[in-house]
Amino acid sequence: MTEQEFNNIVVDIHYYNHRICTPSWVIEERLNSFVDLTYVVAGKAEYTIDGVCYTVRAGDLICVRKGCRESAVAVADDLMDCYSINGYIYDLTGREMVLPFKTVTHIGVRQDIIALYQELNAAWLVRDPGYMAKARAIFMLILHRFYQLICHSDYQRNYDKRIKKVLQHVIEHYFEPLSVTEMAKMVNLSPLYFGNFFKQETGQTFRQYLTLIRLNQAESMLNSGMYKVKEVAVECGFSDIYYFSKVFKEHFGIAPSEVLKSSKSHS
Repeated sequence: MTEQEFNNIVVDIHYYNHRICTPSWVIEERLNSFVDLTYVVAGKAEYTIDGVCYTVRAGDLICVRKGCRESAVAVADDLMDCYSINGYIYDLTGREMVLPFKTVTHIGVRQDIIALYQELNAAWLVRDPGYMAKARAIFMLILHRFYQLICHSDYQRNYDKRIKKVLQHVIEHYFEPLSVTEMAKMVNLSPLYFGNFFKQETGQTFRQYLTLIRLNQAESMLNSGMYKVKEVAVECGFSDIYYFSKVFKEHFGIAPSEVLKSSKSHS
Protein backbone atom coordinates (compact mmCIF):
# COMPACT_ATOMS: atom_id res chain seq x y z
CA MET A 1 0.00 0.00 0.00
CA THR A 2 1.43 3.35 -1.03
CA GLU A 3 1.29 6.52 1.04
CA GLN A 4 -1.40 7.90 -1.27
CA GLU A 5 -3.45 4.71 -0.97
CA PHE A 6 -3.31 4.84 2.82
CA ASN A 7 -4.34 8.49 2.78
CA ASN A 8 -7.44 7.47 0.80
CA ILE A 9 -8.74 4.69 3.06
CA VAL A 10 -12.13 4.70 4.72
CA VAL A 11 -13.35 2.22 7.33
CA ASP A 12 -16.52 0.46 8.42
CA ILE A 13 -16.81 -1.30 11.78
CA HIS A 14 -18.75 -4.56 11.86
CA TYR A 15 -17.90 -5.56 15.44
CA TYR A 16 -15.86 -4.15 18.33
CA ASN A 17 -14.97 -5.66 21.68
CA HIS A 18 -12.63 -5.00 24.59
CA ARG A 19 -11.95 -8.69 25.18
CA ILE A 20 -10.79 -9.94 28.57
CA CYS A 21 -10.46 -13.66 28.02
CA THR A 22 -11.71 -16.44 30.28
CA PRO A 23 -9.97 -19.85 30.42
CA SER A 24 -12.62 -21.27 28.10
CA TRP A 25 -12.43 -18.46 25.53
CA VAL A 26 -12.08 -19.70 21.98
CA ILE A 27 -12.56 -18.59 18.38
CA GLU A 28 -13.87 -21.59 16.49
CA GLU A 29 -12.23 -21.92 13.10
CA ARG A 30 -13.89 -19.54 10.66
CA LEU A 31 -13.36 -18.12 7.21
CA ASN A 32 -13.30 -14.39 7.81
CA SER A 33 -15.60 -12.22 5.73
CA PHE A 34 -14.00 -9.14 7.31
CA VAL A 35 -10.66 -7.80 8.51
CA ASP A 36 -9.88 -8.78 12.12
CA LEU A 37 -7.55 -6.29 13.83
CA THR A 38 -6.68 -7.22 17.42
CA TYR A 39 -4.27 -5.37 19.72
CA VAL A 40 -3.04 -7.36 22.73
CA VAL A 41 -2.33 -5.31 25.86
CA ALA A 42 -1.77 -8.12 28.38
CA GLY A 43 -1.48 -11.90 28.59
CA LYS A 44 -1.20 -14.46 25.79
CA ALA A 45 -3.30 -16.48 23.35
CA GLU A 46 -2.73 -19.09 20.66
CA TYR A 47 -3.92 -18.10 17.18
CA THR A 48 -3.94 -20.25 14.07
CA ILE A 49 -4.25 -18.28 10.85
CA ASP A 50 -4.26 -20.08 7.50
CA GLY A 51 -2.66 -23.08 9.18
CA VAL A 52 0.17 -21.15 10.84
CA CYS A 53 0.28 -21.06 14.66
CA TYR A 54 1.16 -17.88 16.55
CA THR A 55 1.57 -17.29 20.27
CA VAL A 56 0.55 -13.66 20.66
CA ARG A 57 1.66 -11.57 23.63
CA ALA A 58 1.21 -8.12 25.11
CA GLY A 59 2.18 -5.50 22.55
CA ASP A 60 1.33 -7.63 19.50
CA LEU A 61 -0.96 -6.44 16.72
CA ILE A 62 -2.80 -9.24 14.93
CA CYS A 63 -4.07 -8.43 11.44
CA VAL A 64 -6.14 -11.20 9.87
CA ARG A 65 -7.11 -10.36 6.32
CA LYS A 66 -10.51 -10.97 4.82
CA GLY A 67 -10.68 -14.48 3.37
CA CYS A 68 -8.23 -15.99 5.87
CA ARG A 69 -9.04 -18.92 8.13
CA GLU A 70 -8.74 -18.02 11.79
CA SER A 71 -9.07 -19.79 15.11
CA ALA A 72 -7.78 -19.07 18.61
CA VAL A 73 -7.70 -20.40 22.16
CA ALA A 74 -6.82 -18.87 25.51
CA VAL A 75 -3.62 -19.54 27.45
CA ALA A 76 -5.18 -20.45 30.78
CA ASP A 77 -2.32 -19.34 33.04
CA ASP A 78 -1.85 -15.96 31.29
CA LEU A 79 -5.22 -14.80 30.00
CA MET A 80 -5.26 -12.29 27.16
CA ASP A 81 -6.60 -8.74 27.43
CA CYS A 82 -7.08 -7.17 24.02
CA TYR A 83 -9.05 -4.80 21.84
CA SER A 84 -10.59 -6.34 18.74
CA ILE A 85 -12.21 -4.70 15.73
CA ASN A 86 -13.79 -6.60 12.86
CA GLY A 87 -14.52 -4.41 9.87
CA TYR A 88 -13.87 -3.42 6.30
CA ILE A 89 -11.27 -1.23 4.67
CA TYR A 90 -12.06 0.59 1.42
CA ASP A 91 -10.62 3.33 -0.73
CA LEU A 92 -12.58 6.42 -1.72
CA THR A 93 -14.08 4.61 -4.72
CA GLY A 94 -15.41 1.75 -2.56
CA ARG A 95 -12.74 -0.76 -3.61
CA GLU A 96 -11.62 -3.05 -0.79
CA MET A 97 -8.06 -2.44 0.44
CA VAL A 98 -5.50 -4.66 2.14
CA LEU A 99 -3.74 -3.13 5.15
CA PRO A 100 0.08 -3.06 4.89
CA PHE A 101 0.56 -5.02 8.14
CA LYS A 102 1.97 -8.50 8.74
CA THR A 103 -0.22 -11.13 10.38
CA VAL A 104 1.49 -10.48 13.73
CA THR A 105 3.61 -7.41 14.48
CA HIS A 106 5.07 -6.49 17.85
CA ILE A 107 4.70 -2.76 18.46
CA GLY A 108 4.73 -2.76 22.27
CA VAL A 109 2.12 -1.74 24.81
CA ARG A 110 1.60 1.92 24.00
CA GLN A 111 -0.48 4.17 26.20
CA ASP A 112 -1.38 6.54 23.36
CA ILE A 113 -3.00 3.68 21.45
CA ILE A 114 -4.72 2.30 24.54
CA ALA A 115 -6.17 5.77 25.17
CA LEU A 116 -7.68 5.75 21.67
CA TYR A 117 -9.19 2.31 22.23
CA GLN A 118 -10.63 3.48 25.54
CA GLU A 119 -12.24 6.40 23.73
CA LEU A 120 -13.64 3.99 21.13
CA ASN A 121 -14.88 1.75 23.93
CA ALA A 122 -16.76 4.65 25.53
CA ALA A 123 -18.33 5.69 22.22
CA TRP A 124 -19.38 2.10 21.49
CA LEU A 125 -20.94 1.52 24.90
CA VAL A 126 -22.65 4.88 25.49
CA ARG A 127 -23.99 5.12 21.92
CA ASP A 128 -24.75 8.81 21.86
CA PRO A 129 -26.31 10.20 18.65
CA GLY A 130 -23.79 9.81 15.85
CA TYR A 131 -21.69 7.30 17.79
CA MET A 132 -20.90 5.16 14.72
CA ALA A 133 -19.38 8.13 12.91
CA LYS A 134 -17.31 8.87 16.01
CA ALA A 135 -16.26 5.21 16.29
CA ARG A 136 -15.10 5.15 12.68
CA ALA A 137 -13.16 8.36 13.21
CA ILE A 138 -11.37 6.89 16.24
CA PHE A 139 -10.67 3.68 14.32
CA MET A 140 -9.03 5.80 11.61
CA LEU A 141 -6.81 7.43 14.26
CA ILE A 142 -5.88 3.98 15.58
CA LEU A 143 -5.01 2.76 12.07
CA HIS A 144 -2.98 5.91 11.47
CA ARG A 145 -0.93 5.25 14.62
CA PHE A 146 -0.34 1.61 13.66
CA TYR A 147 0.68 2.75 10.18
CA GLN A 148 3.24 5.19 11.60
CA LEU A 149 4.72 2.61 13.95
CA ILE A 150 4.85 -0.27 11.46
CA CYS A 151 5.47 1.37 8.08
CA HIS A 152 7.40 4.43 9.27
CA SER A 153 9.15 3.15 12.38
CA ASP A 154 11.81 5.84 12.08
CA TYR A 155 9.12 8.52 12.40
CA GLN A 156 9.25 9.81 15.97
CA ARG A 157 6.38 11.81 17.44
CA ASN A 158 7.01 11.39 21.15
CA TYR A 159 8.98 14.61 21.24
CA ASP A 160 10.49 16.26 24.28
CA LYS A 161 7.98 18.71 25.77
CA ARG A 162 10.23 21.67 24.86
CA ILE A 163 10.30 20.63 21.22
CA LYS A 164 6.52 20.11 21.27
CA LYS A 165 6.14 23.67 22.52
CA VAL A 166 8.26 24.98 19.65
CA LEU A 167 6.43 22.89 17.04
CA GLN A 168 3.07 24.20 18.23
CA HIS A 169 4.39 27.75 18.14
CA VAL A 170 5.57 27.25 14.54
CA ILE A 171 2.16 25.94 13.48
CA GLU A 172 0.47 28.99 15.00
CA HIS A 173 3.04 31.60 13.87
CA TYR A 174 4.67 30.18 10.68
CA PHE A 175 3.93 33.44 8.82
CA GLU A 176 6.13 35.42 11.22
CA PRO A 177 9.94 35.83 10.90
CA LEU A 178 10.82 33.09 13.38
CA SER A 179 14.44 32.41 14.31
CA VAL A 180 16.47 29.74 16.08
CA THR A 181 17.54 32.31 18.67
CA GLU A 182 13.92 33.22 19.43
CA MET A 183 12.84 29.58 19.72
CA ALA A 184 15.84 28.72 21.91
CA LYS A 185 14.98 31.58 24.26
CA MET A 186 11.37 30.36 24.45
CA VAL A 187 12.50 27.02 25.91
CA ASN A 188 15.46 28.34 27.91
CA LEU A 189 18.20 26.74 25.81
CA SER A 190 21.24 28.18 24.09
CA PRO A 191 20.77 28.62 20.31
CA LEU A 192 23.53 26.10 19.55
CA TYR A 193 22.16 23.45 21.90
CA PHE A 194 18.60 24.08 20.73
CA GLY A 195 19.58 23.71 17.06
CA ASN A 196 21.26 20.36 17.67
CA PHE A 197 18.48 19.18 19.99
CA PHE A 198 15.75 20.11 17.50
CA LYS A 199 17.44 18.14 14.71
CA GLN A 200 18.02 15.18 17.02
CA GLU A 201 14.31 15.09 17.93
CA THR A 202 12.74 15.80 14.53
CA GLY A 203 15.38 14.75 11.99
CA GLN A 204 15.27 18.24 10.47
CA THR A 205 16.85 21.57 11.19
CA PHE A 206 14.53 24.23 12.59
CA ARG A 207 14.74 26.13 9.30
CA GLN A 208 13.83 23.02 7.29
CA TYR A 209 10.81 22.34 9.51
CA LEU A 210 9.61 25.94 9.34
CA THR A 211 9.97 25.96 5.55
CA LEU A 212 8.04 22.67 5.30
CA ILE A 213 5.11 24.06 7.30
CA ARG A 214 5.10 27.22 5.18
CA LEU A 215 5.21 25.27 1.92
CA ASN A 216 2.39 22.94 2.95
CA GLN A 217 0.22 25.93 3.86
CA ALA A 218 1.15 27.62 0.58
CA GLU A 219 0.08 24.55 -1.39
CA SER A 220 -3.29 24.54 0.39
CA MET A 221 -3.83 28.22 -0.36
CA LEU A 222 -2.88 27.82 -4.02
CA ASN A 223 -5.17 24.81 -4.39
CA SER A 224 -8.08 26.96 -3.20
CA GLY A 225 -7.64 29.16 -6.28
CA MET A 226 -8.49 32.22 -4.18
CA TYR A 227 -5.05 33.84 -3.92
CA LYS A 228 -2.35 35.12 -6.22
CA VAL A 229 1.12 33.58 -5.96
CA LYS A 230 2.57 36.75 -4.44
CA GLU A 231 -0.21 36.87 -1.84
CA VAL A 232 0.44 33.26 -0.90
CA ALA A 233 4.17 33.88 -0.53
CA VAL A 234 3.61 36.83 1.82
CA GLU A 235 0.86 35.11 3.83
CA CYS A 236 3.12 32.10 4.37
CA GLY A 237 6.12 34.06 5.59
CA PHE A 238 8.19 34.31 2.40
CA SER A 239 9.42 37.87 1.83
CA ASP A 240 11.03 36.99 -1.53
CA ILE A 241 8.60 35.63 -4.14
CA TYR A 242 11.44 34.31 -6.31
CA TYR A 243 12.90 32.33 -3.42
CA PHE A 244 9.39 31.07 -2.59
CA SER A 245 8.87 29.87 -6.17
CA LYS A 246 12.28 28.17 -6.16
CA VAL A 247 11.83 26.21 -2.91
CA PHE A 248 8.20 25.40 -3.75
CA LYS A 249 9.21 23.81 -7.05
CA GLU A 250 12.10 21.96 -5.43
CA HIS A 251 9.74 20.48 -2.85
CA PHE A 252 6.62 19.73 -4.92
CA GLY A 253 8.18 19.36 -8.37
CA ILE A 254 5.86 21.98 -9.83
CA ALA A 255 5.86 25.77 -9.84
CA PRO A 256 3.31 27.56 -7.62
CA SER A 257 1.88 29.27 -10.70
CA GLU A 258 1.11 25.85 -12.20
CA VAL A 259 -0.68 24.73 -9.03
CA LEU A 260 -2.77 27.90 -9.14
CA LYS A 261 -3.53 27.44 -12.81
CA SER A 262 -4.59 23.82 -12.22
CA SER A 263 -6.83 24.77 -9.30
CA LYS A 264 -8.63 27.40 -11.36
CA SER A 265 -9.19 24.98 -14.24
CA HIS A 266 -10.97 22.59 -11.85
CA SER A 267 -13.05 25.19 -10.04
